[in-house]
Amino acid sequence: MKTIFKHIKGDRTIWAIIAVLAIFSFMPVYSASTNLVYVVGNGSTLGHLVKHIVLLILGFAIIYGVHKVPYRYFSGGSVLMLPVVVILLIFTLAQGTTIGGANASRWIRIGGIGFQTSTLAGLVLMVYVARYFAKNKEKTINFKESLLKLWTPVAIVLLLILPANFSTTAIIFVMVLMVNFIGGYPVKYIGFILGAGIVLLSLFVLIAKAFPDAMPNRVQTWQSRIDSFSDGEGKEAYQVEKAKIAIATGGIFGVGPGKSVQKNFLPQSTSDFIFAIIVEEYGLIGGFVIVSIYFLLLFRIFVVIRKTTTIFGMLLVLGVGIPIIFQASINMAVATNLFPVTGQTLPLISSGGTSIWMTCFALGMILSVSASVEETEEDILDDNPLNILHETID
Repeated sequence: MKTIFKHIKGDRTIWAIIAVLAIFSFMPVYSASTNLVYVVGNGSTLGHLVKHIVLLILGFAIIYGVHKVPYRYFSGGSVLMLPVVVILLIFTLAQGTTIGGANASRWIRIGGIGFQTSTLAGLVLMVYVARYFAKNKEKTINFKESLLKLWTPVAIVLLLILPANFSTTAIIFVMVLMVNFIGGYPVKYIGFILGAGIVLLSLFVLIAKAFPDAMPNRVQTWQSRIDSFSDGEGKEAYQVEKAKIAIATGGIFGVGPGKSVQKNFLPQSTSDFIFAIIVEEYGLIGGFVIVSIYFLLLFRIFVVIRKTTTIFGMLLVLGVGIPIIFQASINMAVATNLFPVTGQTLPLISSGGTSIWMTCFALGMILSVSASVEETEEDILDDNPLNILHETID
């Protein structure tokens, strides 16, 4: 055990949280995958569990590899990756997989593995925004200059994600505005950008309605989800209704691991609605524990931010860490009918390769910053005159 701890750096609590969430996810994914096996006819429950475990192991490998990289290298990496991300998003829109007859162009297949490019794009964009403020920390923000260097890349990426994934676009946009606010971007300019974003979204909706063949079913999908949320009818309402039944059935202590009934009726029981299955099987106590773990992760993220001595490190942790908590909150809010269906997974618990890997990449960057802080503290201790005196005496 000491050998393992010797090779991992950064906040140990965050490492423990990652391990707990990953290990806990085994049983819910195994249990909920019966829907995919017996209703959809896709593989076996053991096969889905093994796949999930393999994805998590690869995720841990990503965390380990990324946290060993000095976080300053992520700054230049975001500039290099931004054009790659744009090309991938364009390719995804053109070649993305169609699911259930709808234009759900979110996925491309690389080597037989489905890859959701918007999650990678969001991660790269947040690092790029953090880099912009770190580079301009000593300068007065020039709005015209920021339009070209900051908002043009942001707008291009978001406009390429929007046609296929409104919820992810909205989350990234909100997170970008948050980093801008923390980074010292003038509030009046943030207000202008927010207004411009609303206008562009309205134009997109009008164009999509005027030319429905160009983007089939996208605006209709958004509208149906909002309508289902408000009037309780439609496919999304059916899923939410089953999720609510699962939560109500769970009570305080739950029906027991693997004994969920609603998993047989929830189409997205292993991903979008896995929180409902968790509450059904482990009860209100199980749901409260999961919520508490994510809040603990949020607390540790702020601890890392407080200890970080550089603007880039602080904004990097903020930009890649808060979206994880935000995504978890949205997933749980959808399951409890507090928010319309969005398609956001529960980080490190829901099945799905891209979501797990990008979450792990983000956590690796946070741990890289944390490790750098620890090394700085160790250097300060090593330079302490009392320590030098003791070494001389020895």
